[in-house]
Amino acid sequence: MSSPSVKSLEEGRVETTLSDSYEYGDSKVVEDSMSANMVTKRGLSSRQLQLIAIGGCVGTGLFVGSGSTLSLVGPAPLFMSYICMSSIVWFVMNVLGEMTTYLPIRGVSVPYLIGRFTEPTIGFAAGYNYWYSFSMLLATEVTAAGLIIEYWTTSVNVGVWITIVLLVILALNIFAVSWYGEAEFWFATLKILAIIGLIILGVVLFFGGGPNHDRLGFRYWNEPGAFKPYLVGGNTGKFLGFWTAFIKSGFSFIFSPELITTAAGEVEAPRRNIPKATKRFIYRVFAFYILGSLVIGVTVAYNDPDLLSGVASGSSGAGASPFVIAIQNAGIGGLNHVVNAAILISAWSSGNAWCYAGSRTLYSLAGEDQAPKIFLRCNRNGVPYVAVLVTWVVGMLAFLNLSSSGAQVFYWFTNITTVGGFINWILIAITYIRFRKAIEFHGMLDVLPFKTPLQPWGSYYVIFLVTLLTITNGYAVFFPGRFSASDFLVSYIGIAIFVVLYVGHKIWYRTPWMIKVSEIDIFSNKEEIDRLCENDLEREPRNWLERVWWWVA
Repeated sequence: MSSPSVKSLEEGRVETTLSDSYEYGDSKVVEDSMSANMVTKRGLSSRQLQLIAIGGCVGTGLFVGSGSTLSLVGPAPLFMSYICMSSIVWFVMNVLGEMTTYLPIRGVSVPYLIGRFTEPTIGFAAGYNYWYSFSMLLATEVTAAGLIIEYWTTSVNVGVWITIVLLVILALNIFAVSWYGEAEFWFATLKILAIIGLIILGVVLFFGGGPNHDRLGFRYWNEPGAFKPYLVGGNTGKFLGFWTAFIKSGFSFIFSPELITTAAGEVEAPRRNIPKATKRFIYRVFAFYILGSLVIGVTVAYNDPDLLSGVASGSSGAGASPFVIAIQNAGIGGLNHVVNAAILISAWSSGNAWCYAGSRTLYSLAGEDQAPKIFLRCNRNGVPYVAVLVTWVVGMLAFLNLSSSGAQVFYWFTNITTVGGFINWILIAITYIRFRKAIEFHGMLDVLPFKTPLQPWGSYYVIFLVTLLTITNGYAVFFPGRFSASDFLVSYIGIAIFVVLYVGHKIWYRTPWMIKVSEIDIFSNKEEIDRLCENDLEREPRNWLERVWWWVA
């Protein structure tokens, strides 16, 4: 394996892999059949990209995980944490949208952008950090799906359900990207309808519109209270409760902004559709997560016996969902099955997205000579099937759930991936700052195809806050009587993994330190992308029906 370089796109083999010179609009035909077998296709439509962007963000973290946070710290910290984390995600999404719209080449990925605008070793470490995190998240979501199905029946071994979920995810990812895109479109649509319905139901219960006509208002914010002090009493305990919720909220959002960049190389009209998806992302996050967390806090008390028992049991289904508990407390029968189905769809959809993201990350690493070339192989539909299969095989770690220690293993997976996601968000912000400096150095800031507000200050905001979150992720283990080696490792092993990847690659390849701003490559493939995307302009909708669809998709 040769030493990677930020100029590797200029090499013929890699250019045929990552470039848009093939099968896009009126582009030329591939003459080298081997290169053709290494090229992905733009098979994702605008509506699919829009739903992929938001679908990856609405997951079991909101439907179920929010109940654990509520029981631990109370409704106010839960609500505040989602507001603060949404602000971070907005800036991360914006900078990714800017860089990806500038260079939406085939095979583009977040690690590719990091390596190109910082230095190859950082890109390498970030790439494998992403890949193993995506693979672990696939296993985690598949396990959750199996446990959710057990809500209806325990007569069938959970391994059967895990197998079925895994096989469906493989089928949706291995044949054509349009299959994945269409499946994710409908998965995400159902998730969105479910959360909208639950938010509306929460508003109805808030005003006493349930069967028992009990007007909840902000009753639970008064008694037992808006804050549940954490670790210590008083205002310090309330602040620690908020900070704990802030850290935990990361798992609900982690890696979601990256899905648009991951899909950019396979979406049609990228310079029209990527900015559209980027700008609408935050409105939908606000609608679903912030309003959803508010509804949870006003309809369920943090000391509700059903909530506490559901969290204590480690349930991943409707029994641990605060939405279901609110429904049951209001005397609404039968709706728990509908919500459990929505949670199942959510887990299945997320697993589908992580398999796709992991395979495209591995494909991109191979394109940069940072993974074996076999991962560049694509089938006739442009799917990197070897990368899909390897990522999917790692997802079979879901079968660890069949052992008695399975729950502990996936607790580790959750923490490792959350910290890994925080590290990569820091790297994304650093990458954008360097990208922007290089653009300014060449006097090109005014001609960027897509610019977002409050930059580069938003990137500094992300670096500061997410660094604090990463460092303090395991702060609770340092309180008297709470330290344990396993909890310490769970909280910080993600940092150690990244350091090992970085130092190992740096020593082995002796790559240069951070590339000088004046030498950052912002021109390779740009002219070609400009030519291929010159018609990617937004067309104004012609009638009211098109206007509705324009906003939705």
